[in-house]
Amino acid sequence: MRYDAAFANAKHIPGGNDYPARWEAEAEAFRTSLGTRARLGLPYGGGKVEWFDLFLPEGESAGLLVFIHGGEWLAFSPRDFSHIAAGALARGWAVAMPAYTLAPAAMIPEMTRQVASAVTRAAAEVAGPVVITGHSAGGHLAARMAAADMTFDPFLAARIARVVPISPLADLRPLRETSMNAVLRIDDVVARSESPVLLAPRSGVKIHIWVGGEERPAYRDQSRRLGNAWACPVTVEPGRHHFDVMEGMETVESPLMQVLIGQASRP
Repeated sequence: MRYDAAFANAKHIPGGNDYPARWEAEAEAFRTSLGTRARLGLPYGGGKVEWFDLFLPEGESAGLLVFIHGGEWLAFSPRDFSHIAAGALARGWAVAMPAYTLAPAAMIPEMTRQVASAVTRAAAEVAGPVVITGHSAGGHLAARMAAADMTFDPFLAARIARVVPISPLADLRPLRETSMNAVLRIDDVVARSESPVLLAPRSGVKIHIWVGGEERPAYRDQSRRLGNAWACPVTVEPGRHHFDVMEGMETVESPLMQVLIGQASRP
């Protein structure tokens, strides 16, 4: 298909096929290390995959960071990425990682609805500001939470301090010409209604887009186009590719962590 190569990542990254197994092992070890501070499988709805994991810092939480996993809406689980909560936890923030129904069992509009429900439920567990982020397909879903057509309870909407899509898929139209669309089933209606670049951002939400400088051109282009459409900052982090661009979330003082939760120290 026309755009298959444009959105392929693993074969363009040295050792790219090794990353999923590494993530899974690091995530499991991290969850184990937290003990009772890892609250696993909290429901946000009645569906089989409508749950989230909540990781709590030592002491009172300064706020809630929600991370939405990627995988082209087709693969992975939040439990493949638990370890990237380390930086926020060390800064005194709680971290929620929601699951959502993958294709072909769900189409993207249903995933958007599920993530909005998960954000609402997770925010009820933790006081303070809420920051929403996600990577790749999760970056798309994070951006959808900042779109004007999303309706949250006014109190929760006021708590959402920032949305940081990481390497987001922001324009779904090219994905109609990929092999994976046989499973994703993105048609013209879904492409128009679910592409952040074609939607207005919600007023009052701070948005900052993050992408790796060594990513495939299609991902850098998608990030820049969303930044232009929403008139928000876009940071291109030098030396980062699509699979390691999230690693800044593991580090307390990384540039990505500064964008996510700023300079605030833990309580």
